[in-house]
Amino acid sequence: MSGRRIRLAVVGGGSTYTPELADGIARLGKTLPVEELVLVDPDPARIEVVAGLTSRILAAAGSTCHVTTTADISAAAEGADAVLVQLRVGGQAARGRDESWPLECGCIGQETTGAGGLAKALRTIPIVLDIARQVRAVNPDAWIVDFTNPVGMVTRALLDDGHRAVGLCNVAIGFERLFASLLGVEPERIELDHAGLNHLSWELGARIRHDDGTATDVLDRLIDAHGHALVEETELPLPLLHSERVIPSYYLRYYFQHDELVSLAADRPSRAAQVAALEAELLELYADPALDRTPPQLRGRGGAYYSDAAVGLLASLLGSGTARDHIVNVRNRGILPFLDDEAVIEVRAKVGPDSIIPHPLPVPPPLVSGLVAHVARYEQLGVEAALHGGRDRVVRALLAHPLVGQYATAQALADRLIAENKEWLPWAQ
Repeated sequence: MSGRRIRLAVVGGGSTYTPELADGIARLGKTLPVEELVLVDPDPARIEVVAGLTSRILAAAGSTCHVTTTADISAAAEGADAVLVQLRVGGQAARGRDESWPLECGCIGQETTGAGGLAKALRTIPIVLDIARQVRAVNPDAWIVDFTNPVGMVTRALLDDGHRAVGLCNVAIGFERLFASLLGVEPERIELDHAGLNHLSWELGARIRHDDGTATDVLDRLIDAHGHALVEETELPLPLLHSERVIPSYYLRYYFQHDELVSLAADRPSRAAQVAALEAELLELYADPALDRTPPQLRGRGGAYYSDAAVGLLASLLGSGTARDHIVNVRNRGILPFLDDEAVIEVRAKVGPDSIIPHPLPVPPPLVSGLVAHVARYEQLGVEAALHGGRDRVVRALLAHPLVGQYATAQALADRLIAENKEWLPWAQ
């Protein structure tokens, strides 16, 4: 990086994810030499605990990165090369409600999919845009990297508002690591044709890259020889993988097994309750002044390989070396010809200093393209509802979602969504 030292700001720096990010910065310091990590959070007690562990992790690894904290977004953004946004509006309590009230209407309750996902978008998008505008006012050159769900919708709102933004998710890097392990190769050799939207994606192709520049296609080998491992990862039926010859992400189970998951939800503890308990345990562990590494319990929090994905992307965006491939959320711009150019898709792209260039994709089969097109239109309407408010816009977005699609159901869901989220919806108060 030619001696350049990086300043990063993390909005939502009190997240229990932050020590994992610190671990990535410590491990990959030669790739991304971070001089200052600014953690932004409105909760002074929580940020003190998280920042303490973050500093100890970096120090134990011999990193010279300095950790500071603030509640002032503008102060954090000034001089920052990039601002990473990883917040949860309403916390796990709001997530718990997102997972429960849709079930009363016979629909899945989930934080990024269906009615619960729309609720999260309505709470989140206005706040993220306010943060981005504060960043732009003091530092228009800073990149905004969004890890806040629903990533695709939040990224679209950021781009529509004119920000230097890119969305990031850990689903694709999880597949890269899984495939590499199954095939016995380094993760860097795996190349994916990752296609779709955030949390609605498929691997249309998978290759092993060789030193001589050639590549071997391994998608069929993965499906035929390692199908049971893929089933464990995706929780989808093996005959579906065999018949369709593509690998769906875990989130496709909410579409292909919707009714079964709704029926099972009543007998299972919510994911929000599990995460809330885990976060309390993690914060207690983080407060131990002797702890200087990420505890094994953090793996249960989700977000596997988040730090590797974030550090790798930032190194490519901010560095001066050779561009590298990353799977990111960006404008479509003709990559998926059945979508508008302004849609935000999740795709492999060549990322270099201040440039993101998506790679072409194979033509997706109708099962993929049809569902992606359907959900992309819902996401467009969902962003409009988040930006402009109004019950009719909420109903319209829900009616467009393939997991709702019934007028009476959309009406009932809209009323529950608004009632459960009035605190974050000024137009509903």
